[in-house]
Amino acid sequence: MSDTENTTAEPLEAGDLEAVGRLKDAFQKLKGEMGKVIVGQHEVLEQLMIAIFARGHCLLIGVPGLAKTLMIHTLADSLNLSYNRIQFTPDLMPSDITGTEVIQEDKASGVRAFKFLRGPVFANIVLADEVNRTPPKTQAALLEAMQERQVTVGGERHRLPDPFFVLATQNPIEQEGTYPLPEAQLDRFMLNILVDYPSEDEELDVVRLTTSVHRHGVSKVLSGNDILELQDVVRKVPIADHVARYAVRLARATRREKEGVPNFVRDYVSWGAGPRASQFLVLAAKARAVLHGHYHVSIDDIRSVAGPVLRHRIITNFNAEAEGLKPDDIVQRLIGAIPVDDHEAEQSGRIPKLFRSANAG
Repeated sequence: MSDTENTTAEPLEAGDLEAVGRLKDAFQKLKGEMGKVIVGQHEVLEQLMIAIFARGHCLLIGVPGLAKTLMIHTLADSLNLSYNRIQFTPDLMPSDITGTEVIQEDKASGVRAFKFLRGPVFANIVLADEVNRTPPKTQAALLEAMQERQVTVGGERHRLPDPFFVLATQNPIEQEGTYPLPEAQLDRFMLNILVDYPSEDEELDVVRLTTSVHRHGVSKVLSGNDILELQDVVRKVPIADHVARYAVRLARATRREKEGVPNFVRDYVSWGAGPRASQFLVLAAKARAVLHGHYHVSIDDIRSVAGPVLRHRIITNFNAEAEGLKPDDIVQRLIGAIPVDDHEAEQSGRIPKLFRSANAG
């Protein structure tokens, strides 16, 4: 197979190769700076960085007290970016997020005119804390800003700063008085990141760190312009056709109404991922490859980001709930069901159907 047939992008140029090395070094420095304040959570940090360099937004799920807010604030400080936190409440209005127009009078001329006062969404990193605590109308205002990267007030458009990232949090245990995000709005988040409890040793370190007088500061690692440049490098990373096809098949395999999907998907899934999942799988895998200093995307990169990309795009049914199966379990089964390197095998006829092994059992 020729290189032309095997890839969907040209190889990286010399300048881009240097940028990949710079991004890998910056990622290691970021982990070091974050480690001064945040104990553990290395996987969460990597997924946050993947979303940032892939130009996506994140939804963080975790119980209170896991330092989600501190993690995001520290990340913004180490990236030398502006940061705003919005605490979502039931009485929050869309204008409280986007901003509003007020009448101001020019003292010299006496002329009155409307002036736009920017809301907290005008920042490089916006923490939407407990986004499910506010009514759908206010949620929609934030999600419109995420998608369009602008807000419209009084018929006038106002561009948001670039780079722009929304990192929203949800508490999975307190659901009273909440407004769960609809699936169509959840789909706008590139990654759904699970923040888990620390290990015993990590929790001991947390106690030591937070109950002492000493406070660690973090150094600036990357600027906004650096991030914009590296975002372009991420999109240039080449991906082989069979790797891109694997990502597409992984997303399509979640759709129970399609032919050839595994039997367990028909049994446990009521709704699967849309085409945006395929796009985000590839983009997130490209970002992960670059963070690890690789110059092309591998199957392992796709598999590593499959959970965060797909878990909020798979809706399980009652059968799955009865057996204690979650979307992550479905994703892991799919990874085991889809042939890893089946391109040449399909050509030679050894794998006549995509999900042959999955349907055989």
